[in-house]
Amino acid sequence: MSGCSCSHEMTRDEAADRTYRRVLWTVIAINFSMFLVETTAGRWGQSVSLQADALDFLGDSATYLVSLLALSMGAAWRARTALLKGATMGLFGLYVLGTALWHVLVLNQPVAPLMGGIGALAFVANVASALLLFRHRAGDANMQSVWLCTRNDAIANVAVMLAALGVWTSGTAWPDLIVAAGIAGLAFTSSVRVVRLALGELSAARAAA
Repeated sequence: MSGCSCSHEMTRDEAADRTYRRVLWTVIAINFSMFLVETTAGRWGQSVSLQADALDFLGDSATYLVSLLALSMGAAWRARTALLKGATMGLFGLYVLGTALWHVLVLNQPVAPLMGGIGALAFVANVASALLLFRHRAGDANMQSVWLCTRNDAIANVAVMLAALGVWTSGTAWPDLIVAAGIAGLAFTSSVRVVRLALGELSAARAAA
Protein backbone atom coordinates (compact mmCIF):
# COMPACT_ATOMS: atom_id res chain seq x y z
CA MET A 1 0.00 0.00 0.00
CA SER A 2 2.79 2.35 0.91
CA GLY A 3 4.57 1.72 -2.39
CA CYS A 4 1.41 2.33 -4.40
CA SER A 5 0.70 5.56 -2.57
CA CYS A 6 4.21 6.85 -3.24
CA SER A 7 3.98 5.96 -6.92
CA HIS A 8 0.63 7.71 -7.26
CA GLU A 9 2.00 10.84 -5.56
CA MET A 10 5.01 10.92 -7.87
CA THR A 11 2.81 10.59 -10.95
CA ARG A 12 0.57 13.40 -9.73
CA ASP A 13 3.59 15.66 -9.09
CA GLU A 14 5.02 14.93 -12.53
CA ALA A 15 1.66 15.73 -14.15
CA ALA A 16 1.47 19.01 -12.22
CA ASP A 17 5.02 19.83 -13.30
CA ARG A 18 4.20 19.22 -16.97
CA THR A 19 1.08 21.38 -16.66
CA TYR A 20 3.09 24.20 -15.10
CA ARG A 21 5.67 23.97 -17.88
CA ARG A 22 2.95 24.30 -20.54
CA VAL A 23 1.48 27.29 -18.71
CA LEU A 24 4.90 28.96 -18.54
CA TRP A 25 5.51 28.49 -22.28
CA THR A 26 2.11 30.01 -23.00
CA VAL A 27 2.68 33.09 -20.85
CA ILE A 28 6.19 33.51 -22.33
CA ALA A 29 4.62 33.75 -25.80
CA ILE A 30 1.98 36.21 -24.56
CA ASN A 31 4.48 38.44 -22.76
CA PHE A 32 7.09 38.57 -25.52
CA SER A 33 4.42 39.44 -28.09
CA MET A 34 3.21 42.30 -25.89
CA PHE A 35 6.80 43.49 -25.42
CA LEU A 36 7.09 43.96 -29.18
CA VAL A 37 3.71 45.70 -29.40
CA GLU A 38 4.29 48.08 -26.48
CA THR A 39 7.86 48.91 -27.47
CA THR A 40 6.68 50.07 -30.89
CA ALA A 41 3.64 51.90 -29.52
CA GLY A 42 5.56 53.51 -26.64
CA ARG A 43 8.24 54.95 -28.89
CA TRP A 44 5.76 56.16 -31.51
CA GLY A 45 3.39 57.63 -28.91
CA GLN A 46 6.17 59.12 -26.69
CA SER A 47 4.78 57.36 -23.59
CA VAL A 48 7.25 56.54 -20.84
CA SER A 49 4.70 54.40 -18.98
CA LEU A 50 4.10 52.28 -22.10
CA GLN A 51 7.84 51.89 -22.61
CA ALA A 52 8.23 50.95 -18.94
CA ASP A 53 5.46 48.39 -19.25
CA ALA A 54 7.07 47.03 -22.43
CA LEU A 55 10.35 46.47 -20.60
CA ASP A 56 8.40 44.78 -17.83
CA PHE A 57 6.91 42.38 -20.41
CA LEU A 58 10.43 41.57 -21.63
CA GLY A 59 11.63 41.05 -18.06
CA ASP A 60 8.69 38.78 -17.36
CA SER A 61 9.43 36.71 -20.46
CA ALA A 62 12.97 36.20 -19.19
CA THR A 63 11.67 35.47 -15.68
CA TYR A 64 9.31 32.77 -16.93
CA LEU A 65 12.07 31.23 -19.07
CA VAL A 66 14.43 31.12 -16.09
CA SER A 67 11.63 29.59 -14.02
CA LEU A 68 11.32 26.81 -16.61
CA LEU A 69 15.02 26.05 -16.28
CA ALA A 70 14.83 26.20 -12.48
CA LEU A 71 12.16 23.49 -12.33
CA SER A 72 14.81 20.83 -12.91
CA MET A 73 17.25 22.30 -10.36
CA GLY A 74 17.75 21.53 -6.70
CA ALA A 75 16.30 23.67 -3.90
CA ALA A 76 19.45 25.75 -3.43
CA TRP A 77 19.76 26.61 -7.12
CA ARG A 78 16.04 27.43 -7.33
CA ALA A 79 16.53 29.85 -4.44
CA ARG A 80 19.55 31.43 -6.17
CA THR A 81 17.51 31.79 -9.36
CA ALA A 82 14.71 33.51 -7.44
CA LEU A 83 17.29 35.80 -5.83
CA LEU A 84 18.50 36.83 -9.29
CA LYS A 85 14.94 37.48 -10.43
CA GLY A 86 14.25 39.60 -7.35
CA ALA A 87 17.35 41.70 -8.05
CA THR A 88 16.22 42.09 -11.66
CA MET A 89 12.88 43.46 -10.49
CA GLY A 90 14.76 46.09 -8.49
CA LEU A 91 16.91 47.05 -11.48
CA PHE A 92 13.76 47.40 -13.57
CA GLY A 93 12.40 49.83 -10.99
CA LEU A 94 15.60 51.88 -11.18
CA TYR A 95 15.40 52.01 -14.98
CA VAL A 96 11.80 53.21 -14.91
CA LEU A 97 12.61 55.90 -12.36
CA GLY A 98 15.57 57.09 -14.44
CA THR A 99 13.48 57.18 -17.60
CA ALA A 100 10.71 59.08 -15.81
CA LEU A 101 13.20 61.68 -14.54
CA TRP A 102 14.58 62.13 -18.05
CA HIS A 103 11.07 62.71 -19.37
CA VAL A 104 10.47 65.30 -16.66
CA LEU A 105 13.23 67.32 -18.28
CA VAL A 106 12.11 66.69 -21.85
CA LEU A 107 8.32 66.68 -21.19
CA ASN A 108 7.21 65.07 -24.44
CA GLN A 109 3.44 64.78 -24.17
CA PRO A 110 2.35 61.21 -25.01
CA VAL A 111 -0.50 60.31 -27.35
CA ALA A 112 -3.35 59.57 -24.93
CA PRO A 113 -5.60 57.45 -27.24
CA LEU A 114 -2.66 55.22 -28.15
CA MET A 115 -1.70 54.84 -24.48
CA GLY A 116 -5.23 53.86 -23.53
CA GLY A 117 -5.71 51.41 -26.40
CA ILE A 118 -2.40 49.61 -25.94
CA GLY A 119 -2.84 49.65 -22.17
CA ALA A 120 -6.21 47.91 -22.57
CA LEU A 121 -4.68 45.29 -24.89
CA ALA A 122 -1.86 44.69 -22.42
CA PHE A 123 -4.39 44.34 -19.60
CA VAL A 124 -6.23 41.60 -21.50
CA ALA A 125 -2.92 39.79 -22.10
CA ASN A 126 -1.95 39.96 -18.44
CA VAL A 127 -5.35 38.88 -17.17
CA ALA A 128 -5.12 35.84 -19.48
CA SER A 129 -1.65 35.08 -18.07
CA ALA A 130 -2.87 35.60 -14.49
CA LEU A 131 -5.75 33.19 -14.98
CA LEU A 132 -3.35 30.55 -16.30
CA LEU A 133 -0.96 31.04 -13.36
CA PHE A 134 -3.52 31.51 -10.57
CA ARG A 135 -3.54 27.88 -9.44
CA HIS A 136 0.28 27.93 -9.28
CA ARG A 137 0.59 31.17 -7.25
CA ALA A 138 1.54 29.35 -4.02
CA GLY A 139 4.88 27.62 -3.77
CA ASP A 140 8.56 28.45 -3.55
CA ALA A 141 10.20 31.79 -4.33
CA ASN A 142 10.36 31.00 -8.06
CA MET A 143 6.64 30.32 -8.36
CA GLN A 144 5.77 33.35 -6.26
CA SER A 145 8.03 35.59 -8.36
CA VAL A 146 6.21 34.44 -11.50
CA TRP A 147 2.83 35.21 -9.94
CA LEU A 148 4.00 38.61 -8.64
CA CYS A 149 5.29 39.59 -12.08
CA THR A 150 1.94 38.80 -13.67
CA ARG A 151 -0.05 40.51 -10.92
CA ASN A 152 2.13 43.62 -11.13
CA ASP A 153 1.66 43.78 -14.88
CA ALA A 154 -2.13 43.74 -14.60
CA ILE A 155 -2.02 46.53 -12.01
CA ALA A 156 0.39 48.51 -14.19
CA ASN A 157 -1.90 48.17 -17.20
CA VAL A 158 -4.83 49.64 -15.29
CA ALA A 159 -2.53 52.47 -14.18
CA VAL A 160 -1.45 53.12 -17.77
CA MET A 161 -5.08 53.43 -18.86
CA LEU A 162 -5.72 55.88 -16.01
CA ALA A 163 -2.60 57.80 -17.06
CA ALA A 164 -3.94 58.02 -20.60
CA LEU A 165 -7.15 59.54 -19.25
CA GLY A 166 -5.12 61.97 -17.15
CA VAL A 167 -2.97 63.02 -20.12
CA TRP A 168 -6.08 63.55 -22.24
CA THR A 169 -7.93 65.63 -19.64
CA SER A 170 -4.95 67.66 -18.36
CA GLY A 171 -3.10 68.13 -21.64
CA THR A 172 0.21 67.43 -19.86
CA ALA A 173 2.63 64.51 -19.56
CA TRP A 174 2.61 64.47 -15.75
CA PRO A 175 0.01 61.70 -15.29
CA ASP A 176 2.15 59.45 -17.50
CA LEU A 177 5.24 60.22 -15.43
CA ILE A 178 3.44 59.68 -12.12
CA VAL A 179 2.20 56.26 -13.27
CA ALA A 180 5.71 55.30 -14.42
CA ALA A 181 7.01 56.16 -10.94
CA GLY A 182 4.22 54.03 -9.42
CA ILE A 183 5.18 51.07 -11.60
CA ALA A 184 8.76 51.47 -10.39
CA GLY A 185 7.60 51.47 -6.76
CA LEU A 186 5.60 48.28 -7.33
CA ALA A 187 8.69 46.65 -8.85
CA PHE A 188 10.78 47.63 -5.81
CA THR A 189 8.20 46.22 -3.38
CA SER A 190 8.00 42.89 -5.21
CA SER A 191 11.79 42.78 -5.48
CA VAL A 192 12.19 43.03 -1.70
CA ARG A 193 9.56 40.33 -1.11
CA VAL A 194 11.11 37.85 -3.55
CA VAL A 195 14.68 38.49 -2.35
CA ARG A 196 13.70 37.94 1.29
CA LEU A 197 11.86 34.71 0.46
CA ALA A 198 14.75 33.47 -1.70
CA LEU A 199 17.33 34.21 1.03
CA GLY A 200 15.22 32.26 3.53
CA GLU A 201 14.94 29.28 1.17
CA LEU A 202 18.67 29.42 0.42
CA SER A 203 19.50 29.36 4.15
CA ALA A 204 17.15 26.41 4.67
CA ALA A 205 18.71 24.52 1.75
CA ARG A 206 22.21 25.09 3.14
CA ALA A 207 21.15 23.97 6.59
CA ALA A 208 19.61 20.81 5.15
CA ALA A 209 22.78 20.09 3.19
